[in-house]
Amino acid sequence: MAQFDVVIAGGAMAGATLALALTRLSKGALSIAVVEPYQVDHLSHPGFDSRSIALSYGTVQILDSLNLWQSIEPVTTPIKHIHVSDKNHAGMTDIRSDNYSVDALGYVVELADVGRIYQQKLEADSNITLLCPDSVTGIERHNQSVDIELQSGKKLTSKLLVAADGAISACCQQLQIQLDEHDFEQVAVIANIIAEQEHQGRAFERFTANGPVALLPMSDNRLSLVWCLPPSEAERVMSLNEHEFIEQLQNEFGWRLGKLQKTGQRACYPLILRHRPYNISHRFAVVGNAAQTLHPIAGQGFNLGIRDVASLAEELSKQLDDVGAYAGLVRFRKRREYDRESTINLTSNLVHLFSNDWPAARIGRNLGLAAIDNVPPLKGPLLRHTLGLIER
Repeated sequence: MAQFDVVIAGGAMAGATLALALTRLSKGALSIAVVEPYQVDHLSHPGFDSRSIALSYGTVQILDSLNLWQSIEPVTTPIKHIHVSDKNHAGMTDIRSDNYSVDALGYVVELADVGRIYQQKLEADSNITLLCPDSVTGIERHNQSVDIELQSGKKLTSKLLVAADGAISACCQQLQIQLDEHDFEQVAVIANIIAEQEHQGRAFERFTANGPVALLPMSDNRLSLVWCLPPSEAERVMSLNEHEFIEQLQNEFGWRLGKLQKTGQRACYPLILRHRPYNISHRFAVVGNAAQTLHPIAGQGFNLGIRDVASLAEELSKQLDDVGAYAGLVRFRKRREYDRESTINLTSNLVHLFSNDWPAARIGRNLGLAAIDNVPPLKGPLLRHTLGLIER
């Protein structure tokens, strides 16, 4: 039976970042296994697929402190300006990097690119054993350790098991860790778009009666589209040909980038809030999408997950003699309570406020957007979450 200090189930963004953070913060004192079912290629790996994500300014600071940002930055596109608007109504707000003395408000990166970078780092680290393709099929916890059985038949023993194995976490299911769900009754349609005008580092969030439309700047003047729609409407939009799809998107988004000219392959996934109130248990912790999966409306989910990962790595590095001891896990849980709760509430409230066309909600959100844009004290909370400058 192979022995490790920490076994991480899941080697996508959260799991890989945690493994690399632990080996750095422990100065190589920990032996770590990463169990990942999928090889890193965008055709099969659900964690490193064709999607793009926005890394907040705060997430970049965390990655930089872990010596990871230097490798990721060359494949990112900076966000210099965020424009938020409400279709057919006056409310809007602008956030610009030069107003806040930062190089960028955040950065957009394609998950497939990060997957390749992380794969190289995991394989090059002598303290990390990458078990791929493989997955956890059995968990048995003891007082001082946890025994783990893999699909391949391999058996591991560890001081701690961390679930970073996605929203429908097999590890959490085996240990019956509570999962709360809320169906937003929306589907995200994603694609890459090319517009007539250069994006110049601009990101857009456009609220419509059906749901938000987000466009994020990417390399080669592409834009990453996340278009949130009711399920029936999403199904119809997915069936449109390219010309019809672009025409409808143009009608929803408007002409701020001129004519939308081309779209790449489309994909879609349902939007469901999944949240595990208890992110620790005996010899067990939960991070990333396994801990919470949020609506993409404000780009908070991944950045919240990285704050979880960084905090867990810091607490575990304080107890290297027994990295899985419950005291450190409790410190991690308490540290993360407020941020998790407030970010989940902020995201969910935004969805319900901005994904309908009820007159009261429409008036309220337009007054709110106008106030945020013109009254600096109101802009502070939105800006802190946008930049990811959240105490953790």
